[in-house]
Amino acid sequence: MTRLSALKLSLILASSWSACAIAQDAPQEPQTDDGAAIIVTGTRAVGISAAESAAPVQVLSEEAISHVGQPNLNQVLTQMVPGFTAQTQGTDLSSFSLSARLRGLSPNHTLVLVNGKRRHGNAILQVISGAFQGSAAPSIDVIPPDAISRVEVLQEGAAAVYGTDAIAGVLNFILKDNDEGGSFKVTGGQYYDSEGELFSASGNVGFKLGEEGFFNLTLFHRRQDYTTVGKGQVLVTQQDGTLQPNAPAQWSNLAGDALSGINGGQPKTNLNVAFYNMGYDFGGVELYSFGDYSRREGWAKQGYRHPKRICYESGNTGGSVTPAAYDPSICYGDTGVVGMVPLQHVIENEYSFTIGAKGEFGGGWNYDVSGTYGSQKDDIWTESSAHREIWQESYQNQLSGIGTANTPSSAYDGGFKLAQTTLTTDIRKEFDVGMATPITLAFGGEYRKDEYEIIAGDSISTYKTGVQSFPGYKASDAGKFDRSSKAGYLNFIAKPTDGWSVDFAGRYEDYTDFGDTLIGKVTTRYDFSDAFAIRGTASTGFRAPTLQEQKYSTINVGPTSAVAQLPAGSPAAALLGFDSLKPEKSKNFSAGFVVRPVPKLAITVDGYLIKIKDRITGTAARNAVLNGVAQPGGADILNALSAAGIVLDSALFTSGTIGVQSFTNGVDTRTWGIDFSASYPVALDFGQLNLSLTANYNKTKITNNKLGYPLFNAASESNIERANPDYKVVANALFKSGRFAVNLRETFYGKTSVLVRPAFTSSANGSVIIPEGGFLIADGALVNGVNANQLYFNGVAKAAAITDLEVNYDFTDAVTFSLGANNLFNKKPEIPKLLKGVVVPTGVSPYENGSGSYSASYGHSAYSTSGGYYYARIDFKF
Repeated sequence: MTRLSALKLSLILASSWSACAIAQDAPQEPQTDDGAAIIVTGTRAVGISAAESAAPVQVLSEEAISHVGQPNLNQVLTQMVPGFTAQTQGTDLSSFSLSARLRGLSPNHTLVLVNGKRRHGNAILQVISGAFQGSAAPSIDVIPPDAISRVEVLQEGAAAVYGTDAIAGVLNFILKDNDEGGSFKVTGGQYYDSEGELFSASGNVGFKLGEEGFFNLTLFHRRQDYTTVGKGQVLVTQQDGTLQPNAPAQWSNLAGDALSGINGGQPKTNLNVAFYNMGYDFGGVELYSFGDYSRREGWAKQGYRHPKRICYESGNTGGSVTPAAYDPSICYGDTGVVGMVPLQHVIENEYSFTIGAKGEFGGGWNYDVSGTYGSQKDDIWTESSAHREIWQESYQNQLSGIGTANTPSSAYDGGFKLAQTTLTTDIRKEFDVGMATPITLAFGGEYRKDEYEIIAGDSISTYKTGVQSFPGYKASDAGKFDRSSKAGYLNFIAKPTDGWSVDFAGRYEDYTDFGDTLIGKVTTRYDFSDAFAIRGTASTGFRAPTLQEQKYSTINVGPTSAVAQLPAGSPAAALLGFDSLKPEKSKNFSAGFVVRPVPKLAITVDGYLIKIKDRITGTAARNAVLNGVAQPGGADILNALSAAGIVLDSALFTSGTIGVQSFTNGVDTRTWGIDFSASYPVALDFGQLNLSLTANYNKTKITNNKLGYPLFNAASESNIERANPDYKVVANALFKSGRFAVNLRETFYGKTSVLVRPAFTSSANGSVIIPEGGFLIADGALVNGVNANQLYFNGVAKAAAITDLEVNYDFTDAVTFSLGANNLFNKKPEIPKLLKGVVVPTGVSPYENGSGSYSASYGHSAYSTSGGYYYARIDFKF
């Protein structure tokens, strides 16, 4: 479709549907939270507002959520919470489970709740995603924004209150409980370059259940087309679009812009969700339930395979690019001499439901008893591909007069299944003991069972190297795993005198696979006056490794590389010293103040320090072969791969890279930072102006690298220390006048950087060449005085200011039309620099980071490589 065609679609929908809603009345529009909202996150006391909380809690109101253009809760939090950073680009399966994190820590360090109940994790594990490596956190983008009444973001460690993974903080999504009325909206949008066309439709409606009950339902649909990164292919064309000198002349149709749209960015996806929330008060006992079902289907473009990749040529059975005369009869999938771009096809089915009862029994004892079950299954196929060995073997048979050369073009690679059962009991009572207010005693328990399954692929996907781009999960990878845990907590909240509150919490947890632990938390606040208060927290934490981190096993394959993921503690991993994982232990300290210099203006400043011991991280790839060159210790790695039953592409030994990696308790880290927030409503003669400013400064330092080179090298360290922006500042202004509204948001991102390596580092005799701008880091043993693995460039995505703008007009009380842009000025991260001071061999990347395509932006930036997103939306209320 042409540029902005999705916007045109929304305009057509607006004109054709607005007449249907003009006569309908709309409920009063909710206002932006000003700190007066009663919160349920971060405290078990009742009636506490965000402004009064001893813990820093940011509340995002329904209206604030409605002014984010992309219908995705990841985007909502990215644009409104300065300490929140969302993953903008995935690799392989991680494209279907983009994660996010608080305070620069792992996504696994943030607990996600829905209506205060734990949300199940993700069946897909992030394996090769740099700073997000190891994430198995819940996919919050499957929660429809229109189902949410508000979001409460607790920005401090709360493992003792909620569970062992609440080290960085807690996200609590509170569902709507309206029992009448509703809304319906349609959104259309796309990126500046016309890619990623998005269409979304969402409806929310509330019903009465008898006299004392409600049922609230949200239906959501979102589909989005592909985006791409860069252009061309280094293996085939030069930077000016002409063929590489070693490419056969018959590939002339691949020159110019022929390969400009083949490099995968965001996948094509189709998501459908149903979310409900219900409750009924039987007079002292309220029964409640909420849950969802979602189905996501997606297709991700994999690395381009040139026409000689699947061939049977004498002396070139590995499928490398050679200038030899091109014979289509010995190559597969070369119609028109185009090569192929395999597709990774994923179908994800997810559901969750919670059933509970709450009420009060004799003497003011309050209880809440609930059970939650969540499940996610991902099935994976590789399509539009080919099986190299089957083609070559069948072609050899054809030469012998047996059959005809052929190969399957697709295979079922297997999948994952995750399930989580959580049973909780919470008891609370207030006692009047002569303090300024009654003390609150809360205690309870939790039982949780986690189940994880790796499903084997079919015989085609697991035969030798499998179909190109993604070999299936072998029988040795597959298996069912489970564990359970029991926990009990005790919580005292008291206000000894007017203005002073204290909150003590302790938690005991016992895991079937990691033993038990006792952790605690103390929080206090003192209000010197209505205008000034101080607050602080100290807590400890304990995070057991997820089953995914412990058990995941596969091999990640690119056109010129294969890196195996070995489960820590497995026999194959043990050959290389990858021991079984241990729990992480953490200490968390925070202190801050709240200032109200004038009415309606509240300013909060909170500093924090988080120490994590035995932090679980992915290792760097330990290479047996690097760019066709055998590496020291490579024989041990190949033996481990053989023990794991992994069969490798023969071409990798002469021109590719072969490696292994795992998860380990490899480092200790220290994170410190400051959170700032301020908001102020301004009453004007001609309207209302709501101003807010939030900011986060955050730094993480590795205090102990226990692995060292090569398992955790300088590039691995940079993923933890520098891939998150040092600062993020969000300034927001919402202006309303009559039926007209404008929302302007400016987000300032600090720079991000990671150490990158070029694809070409040595001369023909093996000596290291240092291109201009490159540098050696002595983080490992030297071979002949130098080591090519130590050559790095500093890949920097510079600081940037991103502008979001939305304009709304209420045609009636029931119909609103909006036009907007996220990243209005279409800013993109930097393109890696070209190598200087060396002659780059034919078909080898000329970029500092070894990119296989031209002009592809760095993917580790805090904002998207896709640039500006522009949208239109029509809202109906009834």
